[in-house]
Amino acid sequence: MTRGITLAMLAGMNTGRFIFAQLLDFLPRYEFNTCVDRYDGNRRVRTFSCWDQFLVLLFAQLTYRESLRDIESCLRAWSTQLYHVGIRGAVSRSTLADANESRDWRIWADMAMILIARARHLYAGQPVAGRLKATVYALDTTTIDLCLELFPWAKFRRRKSAVKLHTLLDLRGNIPCFINVSAGSVHEVNVLDDLTPEPGSYYVMDKGFIDFKRLYRFTLAGAFFVTRAKVNMDFRVRESRPVDRSRGLRADQTLRLTGPLTRGYYPAPLRRVSFVDPTTGRRLVFLTNNFTLAASTITKLYKSRWQVELFFKWIKQYLRLKSFYGNTPNAVKTQVWTAVCAYTLVAIVKKELNLTPSMGEIAQILSLMLFEKTPVKQVFSDMHPKINNIENHKPLSLFDF
Repeated sequence: MTRGITLAMLAGMNTGRFIFAQLLDFLPRYEFNTCVDRYDGNRRVRTFSCWDQFLVLLFAQLTYRESLRDIESCLRAWSTQLYHVGIRGAVSRSTLADANESRDWRIWADMAMILIARARHLYAGQPVAGRLKATVYALDTTTIDLCLELFPWAKFRRRKSAVKLHTLLDLRGNIPCFINVSAGSVHEVNVLDDLTPEPGSYYVMDKGFIDFKRLYRFTLAGAFFVTRAKVNMDFRVRESRPVDRSRGLRADQTLRLTGPLTRGYYPAPLRRVSFVDPTTGRRLVFLTNNFTLAASTITKLYKSRWQVELFFKWIKQYLRLKSFYGNTPNAVKTQVWTAVCAYTLVAIVKKELNLTPSMGEIAQILSLMLFEKTPVKQVFSDMHPKINNIENHKPLSLFDF
């Protein structure tokens, strides 16, 4: 059976079904039940199952609901349609709040990893910087400010709380393959202890992650890193190679660390590439343990790190991650991981249905049409009038980053 026939049959089967119900066809229900059973999520549950909770939180993420009361009001307005999208239990803010606080957040984390594995498989053929065949990851951290009185467990500064999302992004499709949620006081470099370097892969990160003892683990594992050098780094140049100055390159050197501690933490040679951005005139110095790629490719690799910044911007703009439905660590992590599920679901739908609009455009359309009875493929067949209409109702200037 060809791909075209499959999509045609799918469009016929979806006639008369809500768009929300059609999206759920892309969720592996058996694997979800396995995640729930693993953590005994439905123990002593009568009316509001983990599946109900998951669907309600997906709805809240895709439609950018602001609070538990907002979720309750919107779903009650659609109460006669909820059965047809798979929500069997009554939806009330107290029930949802209790579920978010009591049911293990690892249920949603495990489900997100299942969706992530599927999305990474779908996007495996996507090109990356320098047309590398190896996997390229971008590592970064974003901070979400919170109220100290409501989130005392996430203390960040004297009068402020925050949570940090430490994220490793697979640049083939911009799929998050590792996320760690921590209190704001946890330094981002600590996340390197939780990563298992993959031999042959590239890890692109900012200089905030420089810890030579930790980075040496990547070298021992046969993985490569690209980061920015700190200005106070003590080193001695062992070799200099010619560079193409017309491309903005200024130096390509092999060096050894000479600091009293760093030379012991990282005893192997490093490569230093100096580059001047031709548009801004800004000088950037990169540090890597890879000696085979061209110096220009090293600069392109670091430039691709910006994709993780765009990922943070996307999830804060189109999903609900700047405020939370509950104050406990379990509720916060539940909301973060269901947001990851929502993001990955959109990425899977885009790829599976060969949709041409961007992820942001798809999210905007879905936010208004979840309870429309139109085949998903048909919804995006004539995008431009819909997008212009939505942008008039939801201006991007409402969101600050």
